[in-house]
Amino acid sequence: MRCFKAYDIRGRLGEELNPAVARTIARAFAEELGAGRVVLGHDPRASSAELAAAVAEGLMAAGCEVLALGLCGTEEMYFATDHLGADAGIEVTASHNPMDYNGMKLVGAGARPLSPEVFQAVKARAVAGVFGAAREGRPTPIDPRAAYVARLMSFVDVAALRPLKIVVNAGNGAAGPSFDALAEALAAAGAPLEFIRMHHAPDGAFPNGIPNPLLPENQPVTADAVRAHGADLGVAWDGDFDRCFLFDETGAFVAGEYVVGLLAEVFLAKEPGAVIVHDPRVIWNTQDIVARAGGRAVMAPTGHAYLKAAMRDHGAVYGGEMSAHHYFRDFMCCDSGMIPWLLVAELMGRSGQGLSSLLAARRAAFPSSGEVNFKVADAKKIIGKIAYSYGAQAEDVDHLDGHSFDMGAWRFNLRSSNTEPLLRLNVEAKGDAALVALKVAELSAVIAAG
Repeated sequence: MRCFKAYDIRGRLGEELNPAVARTIARAFAEELGAGRVVLGHDPRASSAELAAAVAEGLMAAGCEVLALGLCGTEEMYFATDHLGADAGIEVTASHNPMDYNGMKLVGAGARPLSPEVFQAVKARAVAGVFGAAREGRPTPIDPRAAYVARLMSFVDVAALRPLKIVVNAGNGAAGPSFDALAEALAAAGAPLEFIRMHHAPDGAFPNGIPNPLLPENQPVTADAVRAHGADLGVAWDGDFDRCFLFDETGAFVAGEYVVGLLAEVFLAKEPGAVIVHDPRVIWNTQDIVARAGGRAVMAPTGHAYLKAAMRDHGAVYGGEMSAHHYFRDFMCCDSGMIPWLLVAELMGRSGQGLSSLLAARRAAFPSSGEVNFKVADAKKIIGKIAYSYGAQAEDVDHLDGHSFDMGAWRFNLRSSNTEPLLRLNVEAKGDAALVALKVAELSAVIAAG
C-alpha cells in the first residue's frame, strides 16, 4: 500500500498499483465510510478503465450502489457526488504523472476531502485486508453533465463577454467532451466566443505527450497556436482537467500566482472584504492584491485537502495555488479547470483589456521564477544545508509547507513534492527580475552540489 500518499492514491503500475490493490482500497474506503452510494469516474489513461472496473467490484462487494460516470474530469466527480447526494466519490486518475502511473482521488459526502485521520484509517483497513461479509451492490450509469455545465454557467455573466478567439488544448485528456458541452451552452446563451480546439479527443496513449502544461517543454505547442491563430487567449488543461493554465495574446505563459491574483481581484470586486486562501510557495503578488482590495489573505499548506479545509474554516470565497488549482466556495470549495478561464474571459470583457495588459504591472512588481524541480538523492539533507546557510540572514522563516525564507528584497520556498520524488523551488522578488534569476542560479548550484 505504498500508493497511499499525503492525501490521495498515486503509484507506479504493477509495482504499487494494480486492479487487486484498487479493489482492496475501494472496499476499505466504502466500509470505513459506511458508504451506500459512491460516484465513480475515470480519466482516459490506458489503465484507468480496468482500474475503475476493479474499484467498482470493491465497492459493490461492500454493498454499494456505484453511480458510474465513466470517462470524466475529477471536478465532474466532485460535482456529481454533491449534486446526487452520494456518500462518497472516487476518480481514477494520475492527472499529470508519467504514463506508468495511475491513482485515485477520494472524497466523502458533499465532495469533502477525507480528513487525515479517516484517510489513514482507510489505509490501515486496506493493509489489514479484513472486511465484513461480502455483499451485493449494483452499478447505475449516470450522466449529470448538463447539471454540471449549468453550475459552470452560473459563474459567468455572458452579457459581459466580448468577442474573443480562444485556443483550447485538452492534451488528449478528459477535458474535450466536457468542454464541448460547456461551449454548446455558451453558444446557446449568446456568448461571442470562437474556439480553436487542439489535441481535443481523449486518448490514453497521449500521442502529444503527457498533458502537464506546467512543464516549460510542454508550453510552446499552445503558445505557438495562440500566435498562429491571432488568438486573444490560450487555455490548456492537465489529464483530469482540475488544473487550468493560461496564455496571453502574445503566447506568453501566465504563471499560476498571477492567475490567483486576477481571480482574487474578481471575487473581491463582487464581495468586498472577502477571504482569499492561497498556498505558501509564491505569495507576494496575491497578498498585495488582496490587501489593496480590502480583503483578507489566509495562507494554507499546498494540496487540495488543505486548501479546501482552510476555505471552509475561514469562509473564503476563493482559494488558489500557483500550481493552477483554483477552488470556489460556490463549487463545493472544490477545484475546477473550467471556471477560471470563464472568469478571466469575463474580466477581459469588462475591462476591455488584453490579458497581457491586465498582468503587465503585476509581473513587473512581483517577478517570480516559476517552479523549478530537482531530482535529488537526499532531499532532507539538502533542505537542512540550505536552511543552515540562509536561515540566519532571513527576515522571516516559515515552515507551514516546506521551508520559506523571506530575505527582504527576495523570498524563496523549498519543499518536497507530496506526489512525486522531487524537490521543488520557487523564488520571487520585489520589482527585480534579475535578482530572481540570480538567486535561482545560486540556489540551484547549492542543490546540485547537495
